[in-house]
Amino acid sequence: MAENDGPVDPTSAAPTPDLTEITIDEVRAAHKLLSGVARMTAMEGSRHLSQLVGTPVHLKCENLQRTGSFKVRGAYVRIAGLGPGQRAAGVVAASAGNHAQGVALAASLLGVRSTVFMPSGAPLPKVAATREYGAEVRLHGQVVDETLRAAQEYARETGAVFIHPFDHRDVVAGQGTVGLEILEQCPEVRTIVVGIGGGGLAAGIAVAVKALRPDVRVVGVQAEGAAAYPPSLAAGRPVVLESMATMADGIKVGRPGEVPFKIIGDLVDEVRTVSEDELSSALLLCLERAKLVVEPAGASSVAALLSRPGTFEGPVVAVLSGGNVDPLLMQRVLRHGMAAAGRYLSLRLRLTDRPGALATLLGVLSVVDANVLDVSHVRTDPRLGLTEAEVELHLETKGPEHCAELEAALREAGYTIIT
Repeated sequence: MAENDGPVDPTSAAPTPDLTEITIDEVRAAHKLLSGVARMTAMEGSRHLSQLVGTPVHLKCENLQRTGSFKVRGAYVRIAGLGPGQRAAGVVAASAGNHAQGVALAASLLGVRSTVFMPSGAPLPKVAATREYGAEVRLHGQVVDETLRAAQEYARETGAVFIHPFDHRDVVAGQGTVGLEILEQCPEVRTIVVGIGGGGLAAGIAVAVKALRPDVRVVGVQAEGAAAYPPSLAAGRPVVLESMATMADGIKVGRPGEVPFKIIGDLVDEVRTVSEDELSSALLLCLERAKLVVEPAGASSVAALLSRPGTFEGPVVAVLSGGNVDPLLMQRVLRHGMAAAGRYLSLRLRLTDRPGALATLLGVLSVVDANVLDVSHVRTDPRLGLTEAEVELHLETKGPEHCAELEAALREAGYTIIT
């Protein structure tokens, strides 16, 4: 596919997937196989979310899993199922982060050589972690689509087995072990909320849960800017998104996998979407109130609870699917989350350029108890009059009401806020 032809179909170079029904016995076999490999991650109650949602809420902490996400479960089951000849040829994967680390660790534990292609702009901590887990990392391309093509070409040239991140029944069965753990840890659960990218995790959970507890609702969540499942479910087949834009890289997938799509269509009760503001607010909430580092994709389930809090039958389990967030992205997302929650305010205003003018302005802010994080002072600009200056302020506030109080105080003091 040419680079200007739109998003790559990640199943295009893979064999036709086996769409026969995945059974609870396969998930149970995967669970047994993963004993001593994948951790049974913690299930933490959230008093704050429970109050917001109006029903008990528990967090399934796959962000605390080995490699920082659920991905090692499916990767290990998939690689463990390879024959001796396939293992000898090694495995290859393409990923910007979580799948890369899951494949690297799983292959190392099984004594299989792994090669992982990552975009050249992948965060350095994720590249370093993938290498430390034992993979040979090859940086190729600027976006995951280009990286994926390189990995598939490598598989064709070398005979290495391409390990798909979600479109294989062994991968789905491995991810389904999360569902078994949820039922064991929270047997009273009525609703499970889980993020969806390609669909492997949600499909696996649905297989396990619906087989044992068909009364439990499974709700999938996608980012608004990368939501391939709603149009695909409406069309009755996987469709490719022409463009995607979201901070949630872990669920930024342009086309559902054939295997998970069928399962999600049959077993998942509902697929919802969340905004970027809701994702960043959820990440901030997880950090502040649950004391958990979660990546934007991993917080998508919490974002759904924040988006429509009164629409979930409880008890609710929200799956925190991963915690591998780049520190620079974390910094940006936290600031965005604070702004979305009304606790961070950025504004520009004009004042008379005279000695003491900035000190007077800061005095007004001090009276209304605003915490000034940054001040940018511009005196030379064609838009400004000879005696004018423009100030850009970044302020930490206490919430939406405090923001309104602060702006009113500035206007009352004679300042013009520039929108």
